[in-house]
Amino acid sequence: MKKYSTKILPVLLAGLLLAGCAKSAPETEPLPETTAAPTVPTETEPLPTETQPPETDPPEEHFLLTFAGDCTLGSSPANYYTGYGFIKTVGEDYAYPFSNVIEYFENDEFTMVNLEGALCDTGNPVSKRYVFRGPTAYVSILTDNSVEAVTLANNHAMDYGQSGYVSTRAALEAAGVPYVERDSATVVTTQNGLTIGLYGAAYYYLDTEDMVSQVTAMRSQGVDLIVVAPHWGVEGTYQPTDVQQDFAHAAIDAGADIVFGTHPHVLQPIETYNGGVILYSLGNFSFGGNGYPQDYDTALVQQEVIRDTSGNVTLGQLTVIPACVSSIAGRNNYQPTP
Repeated sequence: MKKYSTKILPVLLAGLLLAGCAKSAPETEPLPETTAAPTVPTETEPLPTETQPPETDPPEEHFLLTFAGDCTLGSSPANYYTGYGFIKTVGEDYAYPFSNVIEYFENDEFTMVNLEGALCDTGNPVSKRYVFRGPTAYVSILTDNSVEAVTLANNHAMDYGQSGYVSTRAALEAAGVPYVERDSATVVTTQNGLTIGLYGAAYYYLDTEDMVSQVTAMRSQGVDLIVVAPHWGVEGTYQPTDVQQDFAHAAIDAGADIVFGTHPHVLQPIETYNGGVILYSLGNFSFGGNGYPQDYDTALVQQEVIRDTSGNVTLGQLTVIPACVSSIAGRNNYQPTP
C-alpha cells in the first residue's frame, strides 16, 4: 500500500546584524554638565522563543483493496491423492498457489477471496455431486500470502457438514483470518486503521431485506467502507441475471461501496452504479475443484480507496489485472498468473 503524506518543517529565522559606518562629528562647544536622572527599573522583555509550526490536518490517505475469485484449497474425494490434484501439487508449499500474484497481495491494504470448500482433517462428505476439502494446515496458504479476509457464504462451505464447517471456522480463527458468513455481517479493521464492513449472501436465498438492514446498520456505525459478497448467478454464464442486478443495486442504494460477486466460475461484467462498484463475478482463481476448467480466464481487481482529512471515504481508481487460473497450458495447476 502506498500512502501519501506531507511534512511541514519549522523554518528558523536568524536575526541580521546591521553594521553602520562611523563618521567623525564636527568639533563643537562642550555641553554643560548635567545631573543624570535616576534610573527607573523597567520590566525585562521576554526572550524570543523558537517558532512552532502551525497545526495541520492529517494528510489524505490512499488505500488499495484487492479482490480475487473462487479459491478451493483442496480437492474432491476422488482426486484427493491424484498426481495432478491440488493436494499433490501443493504439498506443504503454502506459497505455491499465489506465488505469481503475491506482489499484488503483499503491496495492498486488504485482500479478499471466496474460500469455497471445507478445511478439515477428518469427516464425511455430504451427499451431493461435488464436494471439496483441504487439510486445516492449508489455512497457511491464506496467511502466508497476505490474504486479509474470506467469505464463507457459498454452496461448498458445508460440503463436510456442520463438523467440517466448524473446523473451517476454527482454522481461520486460530490463524487470525477474518471471515464473513451467509446472511451475516462482520467488521474488519486493517493494519492502517481502515474499517471495512462485510456482508455475505448465498444464491439459494438472497435475503434483500436482511442485507439492506445490516448494510444500513454498519453504515450508521460509521465504518469507512462496506463490501457485500454474494455467491450468486448461473454457473458458466457470462452475463448477470436480473436477480443479481436487483440485489446488487439494492446493496449500493443501501450504502454499500463494493459488491464482490462469485459462483459462476467465469468472468462477468463490472458495473459502476450510484457511486459504487459491482463485480458480478471474478470467476475461478486458485480452484482445486477442477483440473480442466471450461474457461481459464480470471482477473484480480484492485480498488483504490481515499480517506480525506475529514475522514470521508471515496472510491478512487479501479484497476483490472487479467490473469489465467494456471501457469501452464493444457490443464489447471492451480497457480493463477497475470
